[in-house]
Amino acid sequence: MELLIEFLTEGTTLTLVGFSVLCGISFVGSFIAASLGLGGGLLVLATMTLFLPPTVLIPIHAVVQIGSNGFRALLMRREILTSVIPAFLLGTLLGSWLGGLTIFALEVWVLQSILGIFVLYATWTPKFRSSNPGPAKFFGCGVFGGFATMFVGGTGPLVAPFVNAACKERQQVVATHASLMTLQHLFKVILFGILGFAFGSYIPLLIGLIVFGVCGTLIGRRVLDRLPERVFRVALKSILTLLAARLLYAAWNNYYV
Repeated sequence: MELLIEFLTEGTTLTLVGFSVLCGISFVGSFIAASLGLGGGLLVLATMTLFLPPTVLIPIHAVVQIGSNGFRALLMRREILTSVIPAFLLGTLLGSWLGGLTIFALEVWVLQSILGIFVLYATWTPKFRSSNPGPAKFFGCGVFGGFATMFVGGTGPLVAPFVNAACKERQQVVATHASLMTLQHLFKVILFGILGFAFGSYIPLLIGLIVFGVCGTLIGRRVLDRLPERVFRVALKSILTLLAARLLYAAWNNYYV
């Protein structure tokens, strides 16, 4: 037993309890994301802050989200709105690159404030909700999201209003959002690797988080298929609002630290 604990946590600050809690929350987070479209990633990120030092939090969270979102996108690949991917992809490349250049210069609370305010605006403004976002808007979303994700980790709430406005069915919303977030987190991991972050000692944790995330996605997908469209939309707006409020609260705290 001691050898197992040592293998799972060697090179990290985790205990076996912390390892187990993070795996469990990965399952819950993926279940929520698969059934409602988002919310799970920020839940995982918030829990990680209790067990992992800030210097490893964002890159580790990114790898986990690649596993969770990537599997969800693969599972629902036929539902993805592929027309929005090229513009978002180019925007994410540019934004992630700019974020990598300024990661040590810009204060986190500034990005959290902007992101929180924008999510509230995009979620509740009728004109925005009724519009049909095209390539230009998804390019802009990719630029800002790619930039912000280098600092705040979970930018799913920023991307979600655009996807929600562009997609007609809930399955399409979840699948498209998962594919876009997979791309965004993938570029982030590559950039952190270039910047010198060493993932090696966290490989056992990453494997555990991804496996439990896959299980959560499989179960959450079944819930999504049985969820009425109206209930899905109301739940999505509610989650976006709560996540925006959390971002603003985090910005307030970071400003006064």
